[in-house]
Amino acid sequence: MNQPKQLFAWKRFSLEESEHALPNGLVTNHITLEHPGAVLILPVANDGKLVMIHQYRPSIRRWIYEFPAGTLESSESPRYCAQRELAEEAQLKADEWHAIGESLPAPGFCNETQYLFVAKQLSHCEAQMDEDEVIEVVHFSVDEVKRLIAENEIQDSKTIVAFCRAQLLGLIT
Repeated sequence: MNQPKQLFAWKRFSLEESEHALPNGLVTNHITLEHPGAVLILPVANDGKLVMIHQYRPSIRRWIYEFPAGTLESSESPRYCAQRELAEEAQLKADEWHAIGESLPAPGFCNETQYLFVAKQLSHCEAQMDEDEVIEVVHFSVDEVKRLIAENEIQDSKTIVAFCRAQLLGLIT
């Protein structure tokens, strides 16, 4: 098989085309969005409410509810990235961290791995938000988040995956 050919690159992402031998023996060309990985943090406030952000997303031209998240910087560990993103997006730090697994949001065309965390024992901190982020911090009970998911008000897949996994692991009730 040949080396991947970079078709386009910007910021921390690139499109690469490479030849692949599939398990059935077929050899095909495949284009992959190369992604450095990302994190998602499900913050649980000291009163048990879940801290979410209401963020304007230019790609879809609307506001969505989601948990704080962000893309890994070069040579940054997922845990460090999670701490940084929680501070930047929600102005919070956590004394208790639980890694709850990984998620593959779009494996048909992208190699992104999302590292999921639950953060507890929260306290306020000051951090600089990215200038291109428009965010409002909101708090919801677990039942309110369930309702928002059921009513299709929360559509962000990484948020839904982390919420379900945290519930299954007994980290939120």
